[in-house]
Amino acid sequence: MKKVFIVLASLIAVVIAGLVIIATVDFNRLGKNYVYVQIAGDGEVEKYTASNGEVLEMYWYKQPAYKENGEAINVEFSATKNLRHDAYLKLYVKNGNEVTSYDEVTFDELPEKVKEKL
Repeated sequence: MKKVFIVLASLIAVVIAGLVIIATVDFNRLGKNYVYVQIAGDGEVEKYTASNGEVLEMYWYKQPAYKENGEAINVEFSATKNLRHDAYLKLYVKNGNEVTSYDEVTFDELPEKVKEKL
């Protein structure tokens, strides 16, 4: 009986740990490289209609981004709102320049070589 209780308790602990990981880990950022951009203007608006009839807007940005070493790459990414002008973003990328997520950062958080470029 004691062994059954230990196995059951272990199984419950593994399930709970798995749920916590799924709820807290952002897989769009996990293991990705990152580059930095400064938002210089408005995004290009793309409107589409959801299945419930609601009109949604997506804002697209195409611009150069900079790696920590200052190397420039071209990126294209979207946001559900028009991003604040002059904001600095840390873009999470995979496969070279495919943006999966982003965070706003301050100028002080930028690497030195990126500060020189922006």
